[in-house]
Order: sequence, then C-alpha cells, then structure tokens
Amino acid sequence: MNNEKINILSQEEPTTSREILRAVYEAMSEKGYNPIGQIVGYLLSEDPTYITNYKNARALIRKIDRDELMGELVKNYLELN
Repeated sequence: MNNEKINILSQEEPTTSREILRAVYEAMSEKGYNPIGQIVGYLLSEDPTYITNYKNARALIRKIDRDELMGELVKNYLELN
C-alpha cells in the first residue's frame, strides 16, 4: 500500500514555480537538451518552442508568471530574501 501512495503522489502536477521549473528541467534533461539554456531562452522570449512537450513540460512552464519569476531570480541572486 505504501508503494501505491508514492505512485499517486508522484503523479500530482507541480503547482509552485519551483516545482514547475524542476519538472521542466528534469524533462528537458531526460530528452538530452541543455535545460538551463532552453529555460533562459523561454524566459527571455516567451517562445514556448524552447521547451519540449515531453512530460507536459511546455504546458507546465506556461503556468509561471515570467515577470514574477524573473523578479524572484534577481532577488535570490542578490541575496535580498
């Protein structure tokens, strides 16, 4: 029964920006892409073709507010949090 619970939890769709980015990163890595470069390309251009459809990654990343995410990235980079 424990394995059943784990399988159910692993099938839940990510909801936070961090979870979504991690899921997209993992999907892109599995497909052999450069996930950092591809995600940066998407964030700068909003062109969804930077992101693979594999594991629903393209639909997931479009749920993130890019401006909010870039603001958070800058804050974290500057260690303002």
